[in-house]
Amino acid sequence: MSKRIYNRIKAVLAEKQVHNYELAEGIGKSQESVSRWCSNTMQPSVETLYLIAEYLDVEVSELLVPRKKSK
Repeated sequence: MSKRIYNRIKAVLAEKQVHNYELAEGIGKSQESVSRWCSNTMQPSVETLYLIAEYLDVEVSELLVPRKKSK
């Protein structure tokens, strides 16, 4: 069974050339939490998604995996 991917935080961090520890420091969360979000083993709260989006200067929707459109 494959792991579901719910967020794109890891991808956006790479696109912005920001390290996990920088995000953790920038939003006041632990590096462990950021690592778990990046590996999709844990998901951030809605409030935290907004903090992440603000820190990375992106829309919240860019941090989430888009749903597949039905035919």
